[in-house]
Amino acid sequence: MVLESILIVVGFVMLIKGADFLVNGASSLAKRYNVSDIAIGLTVVAMGTSAPELVVNLISGSNGHNDVVFGNIIGSNIFNMFLILGISSVIYPLTVQKNALWKEVPYSLIATIVLFILVNDQLIFGSASNSASVWDGAILLVMFVGFLYYVFQNMTRTDDSAGDLDEIEMYGSLKTALMIIFGIAGLAFGGQLIVDNSIVIAHHFDISEKVIGLTILAAGTSLPELATTAVAAFHKKSDLAVGNIVGSNIFNILLVLGATALFNGPLAFDIDLNLDLYIIMIGTFMLFLFMFTLQKYKLDRAEGALYLLGFVAYIVFLYFNRL
Repeated sequence: MVLESILIVVGFVMLIKGADFLVNGASSLAKRYNVSDIAIGLTVVAMGTSAPELVVNLISGSNGHNDVVFGNIIGSNIFNMFLILGISSVIYPLTVQKNALWKEVPYSLIATIVLFILVNDQLIFGSASNSASVWDGAILLVMFVGFLYYVFQNMTRTDDSAGDLDEIEMYGSLKTALMIIFGIAGLAFGGQLIVDNSIVIAHHFDISEKVIGLTILAAGTSLPELATTAVAAFHKKSDLAVGNIVGSNIFNILLVLGATALFNGPLAFDIDLNLDLYIIMIGTFMLFLFMFTLQKYKLDRAEGALYLLGFVAYIVFLYFNRL
């Protein structure tokens, strides 16, 4: 198992660096054509941090590893909400803008509820089995297009979010092209290494693919969000930190799961994962609730600590009930 573990680490390095190259290259290309910094941040960079989940899921779905598909996305969103948002708000209390509070956070919650309805065919529709069909994937992608439309409609917002984004560096044409090509290659090969070797380890230790998706893959594919959000919090860029997490969770459900179901559906859904979906819903609602406790429109350190305690409790639950 030593070789497989090393290959997983190599895969994660390729995955994260691939996403980094792709984001920087695509941002440079967008900058060259005078696309605004805020537009780049809300689209290219957000998609870049969700690229590891997208690649891992498309590969897993095409190979029939449905538990990995759902476990990766659900686990990543739990990591994002409880661990990353918790760490970031402990580093520096995060202010949440009213626009994000009343629109983007609720949309994230709605996306999770819609996913719950779509995959619970037995419970909701009385079907013989639970799955995410091709049509379910299409519905999620339509919702994603609606979210993108909302983003583009709000690019002219005059709040401090535009100032939160670092100046995008523009490279030469050749370097930009090479960064995009190597970025895509890193994502593809890194994702394949991670999926293949994680499955081998799961089977060797008789661990379910669902748990592998909820833990190892979820943690690894959430590294871009962790890096981006922690750095944003350290530099006191609250809107960027919160927006990255909320936006990433929306991208993961609507774009990543939507695309995976559309291209590889139907994907069988394990009803045990409903509990994990409830946890995402609770975490999202907690963010909304925390905006009206202690300091208004701010995620304080104490509230961040509650998120971290919730994450520890979740990991303990996985250890005693899923392994």
